[in-house]
Amino acid sequence: MLNGKRIVLGVTGGIAAYKAAALCSKLVQKGADVHVIMTASATQFISELTLQTLTRNPVYTDTFDEREPAVVSHIHLADLADLLLVAPATANVIAKMAHGMADDMLTTTLLATTAPVMIAPAMNVHMYDHPAVKQNMNLLVERGALMIEPGEGLLACGYVGKGRLEEPETIVDVVERFFAQRNTPSMRRSEQALSEVQTQGQDLLLKGKKVVVTAGGTVERIDPVRYITNDSSGKMGFAIAAAARDLGADVKLVMGNTQAQPPEQVEVIPVQSAQDMYEAVSKEWQDADIVIKAAAVADYRPKEVYTEKIKKTGDTLSLELVKNIDILETLGKRKTHQYLIGFAAETQSLEMYAREKLERKNCDLIVANDVTRSGAGFGTDTNAVHIYDRDGLVEELELMSKQDVAHRLLRIAAERIAGRN
Repeated sequence: MLNGKRIVLGVTGGIAAYKAAALCSKLVQKGADVHVIMTASATQFISELTLQTLTRNPVYTDTFDEREPAVVSHIHLADLADLLLVAPATANVIAKMAHGMADDMLTTTLLATTAPVMIAPAMNVHMYDHPAVKQNMNLLVERGALMIEPGEGLLACGYVGKGRLEEPETIVDVVERFFAQRNTPSMRRSEQALSEVQTQGQDLLLKGKKVVVTAGGTVERIDPVRYITNDSSGKMGFAIAAAARDLGADVKLVMGNTQAQPPEQVEVIPVQSAQDMYEAVSKEWQDADIVIKAAAVADYRPKEVYTEKIKKTGDTLSLELVKNIDILETLGKRKTHQYLIGFAAETQSLEMYAREKLERKNCDLIVANDVTRSGAGFGTDTNAVHIYDRDGLVEELELMSKQDVAHRLLRIAAERIAGRN
């Protein structure tokens, strides 16, 4: 779809500018004629020569560097473009675009073009969440700009969150889909074509699928002011629910006690106890395609729950605990078409305990992590896991953001469901 397409690529001054080399290379390999405009700050991260060599076209950085007397360079580039792609787009250039500023070669060309404009932001997570940045991006989208939302993960600044430039492969895929839709006569340059490529860069591998996710810890009451729980923050379950949403699924998030905010655009079902969680999951079970038990469910609960606060009467207090229902094992016995994924938080003998749990609870996959490892325990934004099936290790994921773990896990599940069907 890109053969002969003329793409003007704007590269701005963030650390993600280094990805422009791979992006140029992949666009050229697809047959595109790529012309690069760099901001002055972008040249601090990657050289003009690199992008000139990859595109076999001059690279522009200065509005006043007029190389051909017959044309005005920024008007010429604005007119020849079939698409003007800004990747990475910093908060600064997004603000300039939103407010019509034209103080360098890139923004001058952007203001002069009538071609479609596609923007791939990249910045710190707090910058991306700033109300001014969000307002600027929304304004550009309202004017018809196409936004490729950044990915989530470990950023160059050390933060973990949303703001990482989407991978070059994904950006090229979005560009190809854009031109494919424009070449469909009934959709050419229509609003429908524009809206369908405003994507987060994720294939909708789970479109039409119902995914049930449990997250957080359960609460087992002792009396009105005391309870038994655990250190689960809910972050891993939330990341899985968000990833399932991004991949097109209808998500039901059964949420226990958590220390974070659940993702947007998913249905949240709040619960407290293990029994509450079991009943909530059971209601969603029958027509579920994938069930992922990421919650930390209490193994035991107090046999007696006091209706009034227990008063201090001595040096010791004894509580008798009884076993809770094993939700994962119960679901494993009832499983028909559902794809069941469990979690195993271990402190020793990781593989042995994980594989034993997978067999005993009839899971399709088990995700095991060593919670004593730095960065992989409860409450962190990162995780390191081993994914097992009945044949052994499927994949080992080294320390990465929980969002990245979630996306990889769901892609494995989606591929296996597709193969099974």
